[in-house]
Amino acid sequence: MLRHVETLKWVAVALGLAATLALVLEWHPWPMLLSLPFCLIWIYVAWLNTEPQLKYINIVFSGLYVWGILRYFLAG
Repeated sequence: MLRHVETLKWVAVALGLAATLALVLEWHPWPMLLSLPFCLIWIYVAWLNTEPQLKYINIVFSGLYVWGILRYFLAG
Protein backbone atom coordinates (compact mmCIF):
# COMPACT_ATOMS: atom_id res chain seq x y z
CA MET A 1 0.00 0.00 0.00
CA LEU A 2 2.84 2.41 0.79
CA ARG A 3 4.30 1.98 -2.72
CA HIS A 4 0.91 2.83 -4.23
CA VAL A 5 0.67 6.04 -2.18
CA GLU A 6 4.23 7.02 -3.09
CA THR A 7 3.42 6.61 -6.79
CA LEU A 8 0.31 8.76 -6.40
CA LYS A 9 2.35 11.48 -4.71
CA TRP A 10 4.80 11.57 -7.63
CA VAL A 11 1.92 11.73 -10.11
CA ALA A 12 0.49 14.63 -8.10
CA VAL A 13 3.84 16.43 -8.20
CA ALA A 14 3.96 16.02 -11.99
CA LEU A 15 0.38 17.30 -12.31
CA GLY A 16 1.19 20.27 -10.07
CA LEU A 17 4.21 21.20 -12.16
CA ALA A 18 2.25 20.81 -15.40
CA ALA A 19 -0.61 22.93 -14.03
CA THR A 20 1.83 25.65 -12.97
CA LEU A 21 3.49 25.64 -16.38
CA ALA A 22 0.09 25.80 -18.10
CA LEU A 23 -0.87 28.75 -15.89
CA VAL A 24 2.34 30.66 -16.62
CA LEU A 25 2.00 30.01 -20.36
CA GLU A 26 -1.72 30.96 -20.27
CA TRP A 27 -2.89 27.63 -21.71
CA HIS A 28 -6.48 27.92 -20.51
CA PRO A 29 -8.31 25.72 -19.37
CA TRP A 30 -5.35 23.36 -18.80
CA PRO A 31 -4.42 24.70 -15.35
CA MET A 32 -7.88 23.74 -14.05
CA LEU A 33 -7.94 20.42 -15.91
CA LEU A 34 -4.55 19.43 -14.47
CA SER A 35 -5.20 20.78 -10.98
CA LEU A 36 -8.42 18.83 -10.44
CA PRO A 37 -6.77 15.37 -10.47
CA PHE A 38 -3.95 16.85 -8.36
CA CYS A 39 -6.50 17.80 -5.69
CA LEU A 40 -8.32 14.48 -5.94
CA ILE A 41 -5.07 12.59 -5.36
CA TRP A 42 -4.29 14.70 -2.31
CA ILE A 43 -7.79 14.19 -0.93
CA TYR A 44 -7.17 10.44 -1.14
CA VAL A 45 -3.67 10.66 0.31
CA ALA A 46 -4.79 13.00 3.11
CA TRP A 47 -7.48 10.51 4.14
CA LEU A 48 -4.85 7.80 4.39
CA ASN A 49 -2.64 9.97 6.61
CA THR A 50 -5.55 11.46 8.60
CA GLU A 51 -4.73 15.08 7.76
CA PRO A 52 -8.17 16.73 7.92
CA GLN A 53 -7.02 20.25 7.01
CA LEU A 54 -5.36 19.06 3.81
CA LYS A 55 -8.37 16.93 2.93
CA TYR A 56 -10.91 19.73 3.40
CA ILE A 57 -8.98 22.43 1.57
CA ASN A 58 -8.53 20.10 -1.39
CA ILE A 59 -12.26 19.29 -1.35
CA VAL A 60 -12.96 23.03 -1.56
CA PHE A 61 -10.44 23.49 -4.38
CA SER A 62 -11.85 20.47 -6.25
CA GLY A 63 -15.31 22.00 -6.10
CA LEU A 64 -13.97 25.30 -7.41
CA TYR A 65 -12.12 23.55 -10.24
CA VAL A 66 -15.24 21.59 -11.25
CA TRP A 67 -17.25 24.83 -11.21
CA GLY A 68 -14.57 26.63 -13.26
CA ILE A 69 -14.31 23.81 -15.79
CA LEU A 70 -18.08 23.64 -16.23
CA ARG A 71 -18.27 27.42 -16.52
CA TYR A 72 -15.48 27.43 -19.13
CA PHE A 73 -17.12 24.81 -21.33
CA LEU A 74 -20.73 25.91 -20.89
CA ALA A 75 -20.08 29.64 -21.32
CA GLY A 76 -18.02 29.01 -24.41
